[in-house]
Amino acid sequence: MKTINRKILWSITNIIKNKNYNFSKTDILNFLPEKIIDEAIKSISSWKSYRSTPLIRLNKLSSELNLGEIYYKDESKRFSLKSFKALGGAFAVEKIADGRKDITVSTATAGNHGRSVAWGSKKLGLKCKIFISENVSEARAKAIKKFGAKVIRVKGNYDNSLKECIKQSKKNNWKIVQDVSWNNYEYVPQLIMAGYCLMVKEIFNQIKKNKSLTHVFLQAGVGGMAAAIVAGIAKYSKKIPKIIIVEPDKADCILKSIRKKKPIKIRISDESIMGGMSCGEVSKVAWNILNRSVNYCVSIPDTMVAPVAFLLANKKYSINKIEAGECATPGIIALKGICFNQKLRNEVKLNKNSNVLVFGCEGATDKQMYNKLLKLGKKLV
Repeated sequence: MKTINRKILWSITNIIKNKNYNFSKTDILNFLPEKIIDEAIKSISSWKSYRSTPLIRLNKLSSELNLGEIYYKDESKRFSLKSFKALGGAFAVEKIADGRKDITVSTATAGNHGRSVAWGSKKLGLKCKIFISENVSEARAKAIKKFGAKVIRVKGNYDNSLKECIKQSKKNNWKIVQDVSWNNYEYVPQLIMAGYCLMVKEIFNQIKKNKSLTHVFLQAGVGGMAAAIVAGIAKYSKKIPKIIIVEPDKADCILKSIRKKKPIKIRISDESIMGGMSCGEVSKVAWNILNRSVNYCVSIPDTMVAPVAFLLANKKYSINKIEAGECATPGIIALKGICFNQKLRNEVKLNKNSNVLVFGCEGATDKQMYNKLLKLGKKLV
């Protein structure tokens, strides 16, 4: 088999430029108000187990690509949950519970968000119902059950599990803590996104004073994390970097929505290996932010996920050994795909003066899946 490191094999599926781009800090922070962000950061920072996650320099990769710096925000170290999702769901549970013990919270999840909601519920002594699709691994289901939540498996995909969650929650008067927004359901997703903004505050505290970000690669499912990071940049950064959204080519709802200049719901016929990003519709609050702030949307194939996970684990991109789950790889995949295409590299303005931020949004949240990635990656590189 040909080595995966040959430049011709590092390619993206699609890239489009956002013609709607009109970055306004005021507009963005109207959709995710600073008051909510400040409250989330103050609350989460006070949790006993809180500490900043590492910001790692991918010095070997930056040398390979002839870029200034590549920073990797390592969320595999986030609490015991190994995912940035720990910041959002648990804070939203805390906020809507408001000291009450007689409520039941519910959510639909592909894994990590559900763990956060279940974890937050356990801390507060609340009952919790988590809906998952038939595509979610049993390992992820067990990780949720560990926090005392009842897991309800639904036939079909993520969208089916969400519909069932909403249906049963309305019937039983459960409090939905969902990271997707729709008409008349925006406040809770805002709370969740506000929790994610803590990553941005940490990052700007960790970057050297003489460095400024020029490019930020953000993986997206429903778009909540990506939009939250944009809001965090609007709040904490004087200079606005280029924002590049990355999605699986099997679930590129944001790319298609940006192209059509309106939210587009897509049908997912084949689930991506990047399960947490295998979403068919952008969240309403996220769309209002991303539509204005994204410079480019990129879609990527599943084929590079395993090699990137393996290369990170074996110190090929950094002096550090990095544990990266499947959804932690897209930023690097898109960055390399663009850099190995000179026309795209020039258009996106990636050069020796570029300082790039990518998000390692999860660690080995499914250990069996992670080991399979490493085994496959070893064969391909």
